[in-house]
This record gives sequence, C-alpha cells and structure tokens, in this order.
Amino acid sequence: MPPSSGDKQGLIKPPPLKTGDHVGIISPAGPVETSQVSFGINYLESKGFAVHLAPHVYDQDGYFAGNDRDRLSDLHAMFEDPEIKALFCTRGGYGTLRFLHEIDYALIRRHPKILVGYSDITALMMALYTQIGLVTFHGPMVARFASSPDNGLAHLTELLSGNEPVIIRAKGGQALFEGRASGPVVGGNLTLLCHLLGTPFFPPLDGAILFLEEQGEALYRIDRMLTHLAQAGKLTGLAGVVGGQFLDCGDVDAVNECMTLRFAESDIPVMTGFPMGHGSFNLTIPLGIDAEMDTTQMTLKTLKPHLLEA
Repeated sequence: MPPSSGDKQGLIKPPPLKTGDHVGIISPAGPVETSQVSFGINYLESKGFAVHLAPHVYDQDGYFAGNDRDRLSDLHAMFEDPEIKALFCTRGGYGTLRFLHEIDYALIRRHPKILVGYSDITALMMALYTQIGLVTFHGPMVARFASSPDNGLAHLTELLSGNEPVIIRAKGGQALFEGRASGPVVGGNLTLLCHLLGTPFFPPLDGAILFLEEQGEALYRIDRMLTHLAQAGKLTGLAGVVGGQFLDCGDVDAVNECMTLRFAESDIPVMTGFPMGHGSFNLTIPLGIDAEMDTTQMTLKTLKPHLLEA
C-alpha cells in the first residue's frame, strides 16, 4: 500500500466531523429521486451539518445517476472543495466500477475526507484503499436513512465525530468456526469484490479480516462467487471472515452452510449474522482499520483510531 504521512501503516485517515461542518451528497452510481433523499438531508441538517448537493446528484441516464464524466466530476469537486468535510453517497445500484481507472487519486490524497457508502460503493472504497490507503466507512447511504433505526444513524454520526473504538455485536449471529483474530477489515459487497478481481483495485487480503455482505443473490451464485475468490487464490492467508447481512439470498442456514463448506479447511475464525450491509439495520464499520473478531463474544472491535488525531 502506498506510504502516507497520516499513519505508520500507510493509511490515510480523514479528519473527524464537527457540528457546523459542511458535508456533500453525491450519486456516483444509480439515480435517485428528490423524495428518496429528503429525509436523509433533513437528518444531516438536524445534526448541525450544512448539506451541499453535488451538481449532478439528481441526474438520470438510464440506470446511472448521469454519465460517467459527470459523476466522476462530482466526486472530484467534492473532494477538492475545502469547505466539504465528508461525502455521503445517496445509493448504490451500479456505476462506480466504470470510472475507477479515471479517478484522480493524487487529488484525493491531497484532500482526504470521510466517504460513506456500501453496496456498489464497495468498488470505490476498495479503489481508494488500494491506491492511496484512504480509510472509508461502510455504512448507511442517504436514500436509506429514512428506513434506518435511530440508533443506527446515531452510531454513524458518533463514529464519524470521534475515535472511540467501534464495537459491533451480532445478536443472534453464528460462529461457523471459533476463535479470535485481528487484522485490517476489508471487503464489502461480495459481487463487487468479485468484479474487482484482475484489476489493480482488488484489496490485499493477506492477514486481513474479510467482511462480506450481499443482497438478492441466489445461493448458487453466492457459492460461485466464493469459489471464484478461492480459485483465484484470494481466500488463503486470511486472518478471519465476518459475514454481514445476506438479505433476500434465501435461507440463512443454507448461506451459512455454503460458507462453512468454503472455509472448512482454512483454520480461521468465521462468524456471520452481523448487522452490516443491506437491510434496515446497517451499522457502520471503518474499512482499512485493524480490528479484532471474537467468536466467543460475537464481536468485531476496532483496535486503532479510525480518524485523524489532532
């Protein structure tokens, strides 16, 4: 990973949010209607943030929020704007993969900021991690704020404002293979990770805790994607695996069985059922930060600060 003055491990940590800060809203993937994000905008304003909408946030070009050039322009402009302290994505869908090779990573390295998203935004977050070591935040997007529980949104804003350790518990989760392990948390949406294979944007997984979540994929497709990662040699050397929500992917026990079979010979802890990813309860986790997973406690806990310290 490229070295950075921001962290001994080569990570770039963005500054924390403070009341009164300006935050930007972007649509780097699929399109949204005004009604879908109005609650989220009001919520951020109620927390004391000044909200700025990217020029193309409501654009529609088929299944994209505008063309690639305009979506990329919004991303660059929000990172470059000295007033903006954090970027919140409106939704996923599809689109970020298309412009990863055109991102001005040097610009973002000069102006590191909080970026929050999940689903299709996995591609963007992993690209920023692999290319410049930027810590990003896998968490709720603006179009989903309206369906997010109050404590989930509070978790998001508190995490972005301070460096208290992030502890996520999986009540009702399952330990497929027991143990404790530590390493940087990387990953996100399983489909997007598979689509990053063979590109320079696939994250380094040696010694990492691999986080996986998914929505609307049949069991055989989940099996196929895990097999793809395994046959590409990407599942060897992991410290552990944490499964988030696999929403609308069929029977949860069947998904767990699929993961059990895949990691049976890996000799690493694997636990599933964490409230992260698709679904109304989507707790935020910083990506790239060292964490410890513990199957006895069914917890994932960060071990180092996730934001730039004064």
